[in-house]
Amino acid sequence: MKTYIDCLPCFLRQATEAARFATSDTSLHHEILRKTLLEAADFDFNSSPPEMAEKIHRIVRGVTKQDDPYRPVKRKYNQWAMEQLPVLRKKVKDSRDPLDVALRLAIAGNIIDFGINGDLDTDEVLKTIESSLNYKLDAEAVQQFENEVTDAHKILYLTDNAGEIVFDRLLIEQLPARKITVAVKASPIINDATIEDAEFTGLTKLVEVIDNGSGAPGTILRDCSEQFKKRFSEADLVISKGQGNYETLCNNNKNIFYILKIKCKVLARSLNAEIGTLILKNSKSLSIKEVT
Repeated sequence: MKTYIDCLPCFLRQATEAARFATSDTSLHHEILRKTLLEAADFDFNSSPPEMAEKIHRIVRGVTKQDDPYRPVKRKYNQWAMEQLPVLRKKVKDSRDPLDVALRLAIAGNIIDFGINGDLDTDEVLKTIESSLNYKLDAEAVQQFENEVTDAHKILYLTDNAGEIVFDRLLIEQLPARKITVAVKASPIINDATIEDAEFTGLTKLVEVIDNGSGAPGTILRDCSEQFKKRFSEADLVISKGQGNYETLCNNNKNIFYILKIKCKVLARSLNAEIGTLILKNSKSLSIKEVT
């Protein structure tokens, strides 16, 4: 997915929020914004938004000398989500369709995205969980997802954010563990999940977890490690969580199931759906709408 002019205000907001996460020094905030504006002026609009986001956060880390500005909030949401896990797991277990409920909760967890909302709090996450349980998820898509999982021999699950991966765990627990490899980011970027988060939330005890060799907030294949590209190529099914993975993979012809919550108007127009929609969509049925 290419970048649109509507993405530019989001880039500046993200740079501002990241700067404030990293330091209280306003002179450094100004330096980060100036450098971001210079990068944006030369940015190729045919590139995906995560490619610009990677540049922004490289600037933030370089100016502030903070290798992971979002570390505290990642730990907070990992811990908080783990505390919710027994209750959420019971909701899955007690339901008439555990896979359907696990999918809803996995999508609800996608709200924990500090690249989109730096002011997120746990009350908003709880409201999103509750609304997801009452949401009318596409029954045909759920059945297609189940069929694809059954037919696949190798499944690659691309995670998105820390905290959110606890919700991913609920879904992964409903899938055949022997088939699944989970991929996290190789280095910190926004609040995206890394191996540290996978270990803390117990994912490494359930399935094989690898990193993708990249520090971009998505899956830019040319920047990923050879090991990851091999796993991606060999997978019969890719489960792709979140907006960044959609933005970087939506033009790929791989068999991919996109799982996310629409949180911005550009993505809403691309998927021809409203902000707030819970998306469970296979690449085979994906019709990307050009944004004007």
